[in-house]
Amino acid sequence: MAVVVAALLPVFLLIVLGFILKRTLMRLETQWHGLERLTYYVLFPVLLIQTLVKADLSKVPVAGVGGALMLSALLMSLLCLALRPLLARGAVDGPAFTSVFQGAIRWQTYVALAVSGSLFGDAGLALASVAMVAIIPLVNVFSVSVLAQFASTEKQSAGSIAMTVVRNPLIWACAIGLLINVTHLPLPKLWHDVADALGRSSLAIGLLVTGAGLHLEGLFRPSLAASVAVFLKLVLMPVIAVALALWFGLSGSNLAIVTACAAVPASSSAYVLARQMGGDAPLLAQIITLQTILAAITMPSAIAIAAIL
Repeated sequence: MAVVVAALLPVFLLIVLGFILKRTLMRLETQWHGLERLTYYVLFPVLLIQTLVKADLSKVPVAGVGGALMLSALLMSLLCLALRPLLARGAVDGPAFTSVFQGAIRWQTYVALAVSGSLFGDAGLALASVAMVAIIPLVNVFSVSVLAQFASTEKQSAGSIAMTVVRNPLIWACAIGLLINVTHLPLPKLWHDVADALGRSSLAIGLLVTGAGLHLEGLFRPSLAASVAVFLKLVLMPVIAVALALWFGLSGSNLAIVTACAAVPASSSAYVLARQMGGDAPLLAQIITLQTILAAITMPSAIAIAAIL
């Protein structure tokens, strides 16, 4: 438990620092918007590509790690849809439901990679990258589809939904990194030097941006929808993922990485998507804030429990 907490502490300290900087030294929203775009479109994709390029996938249980996380995301999505009528009776409307849905299945990739790297170094990053290849396309398709169905007054066509997913730079980064790895395409030393430098900065800046996006309004009186999303993501999702990972025969670092990826809070990019597609963005901001704060307790607990299974 102490080892896990020690690995997580720098991650959450960077998130806290981002929260403080937003309210002191860097108060302008445009400053953080620029950092968010830089990380999302440049730094983080480069980190993904470089991690996958360098990963020895022959030593990574791709089917087990990817399969456990893909199935857990699928099962959680089906559960959320099954809960839709019950939530509607609790005055959770369509846009609010999309925020519960995103809060339950999306995952904060910056935190997942940072924790994986802190726990297991380059091997942890490689495992987490495999997890990202499995999860990012799936949760993006599900999230966009649910927002189009329940949040937008004008239903979007299958083509427009597909284009929203196709334009995701993280999906392209995963595809490029895997392609280079599988084809053994040689890259010049200059690429590795630049990519390593950009990659190292991406996690720190991404965590600062995550902290800057936290909102404390309504934190101590969360709504029903926010409470449901927190429970589904921080408690039920890790349980489902660990059960599936054990079913796939995973153990040790492989099981720990699956647990860490399943136990992270929802991504701040979900908030951006909610604003773009008519979801309940203020509710999602509350969900992400609650999850990020509580994850400081639930994540080490989940990883420590998985370590003794």
